[in-house]
Amino acid sequence: MRPGGAAGTCGTGTSVTGLLRRATAEACGTAMLLVAVVGSGIMAERLSGGNVALTLLANAVATGGALVALILAFGPVSGAHFNPAVTLADASQGGMRWSEVPGYVLAQCLGAFVGVALAHAMFGLPVLTTSHHVRAGVGQVLSEAVATFGLLSVIWGSARSRPGVVAFAVAAYVTGAYWFTASTAFANPAVTLARAATDTFAGIRPADVPGFLLGQAVGATVATGLFRWLAPRQVATTAPDLLAPHSSPETSR
Repeated sequence: MRPGGAAGTCGTGTSVTGLLRRATAEACGTAMLLVAVVGSGIMAERLSGGNVALTLLANAVATGGALVALILAFGPVSGAHFNPAVTLADASQGGMRWSEVPGYVLAQCLGAFVGVALAHAMFGLPVLTTSHHVRAGVGQVLSEAVATFGLLSVIWGSARSRPGVVAFAVAAYVTGAYWFTASTAFANPAVTLARAATDTFAGIRPADVPGFLLGQAVGATVATGLFRWLAPRQVATTAPDLLAPHSSPETSR
């Protein structure tokens, strides 16, 4: 949403309805992202004959392809954050009201767990299961810091210079980061939490989640601070429509 969109212009009821629409878009988009991440991991693992590299390649390509489509589909409604780190970074630069952040983050987290459940249901697995996939160690935490720093850098840089290609830039980065980070680039707190509920190729052991969240917080903070220093005016200008131009309270009627 645009900063300064006054609720008084359209009334509290309309403002709440607009937020509900945007939060619903965030929930649906994040759910479908997790369907892509977890579902492609399951399918790839079943078809790859034990070849982990092939499984990871299929998982990365499927996730990247789905991410482009989802940003383009839901971006005009909510901005297509699908990621609490992106939402918090956006709010910190005035791109949305802090009062709307809890609604976005809750929608993203709920949507992520729904996406895992849907992926499991499609492949005949239990709805939610505790993951035993170990992703521990300093290298994994550092990888998440690097992955999230890169993601926010791509978003801020692309939104500033070529806003029309942000969806493609983000998806390309995520696809590549699957391969050049030791953690396979979760770079998303909602995704991290939900992937602790799948004991499949995409899973993460619950005990390893806090380290990932710490790395993601550090990476997002450093990237946002860096671009705020590199191009303060451009960041302030692009923050309201960070990933995609989307509806504001004034237009959510």
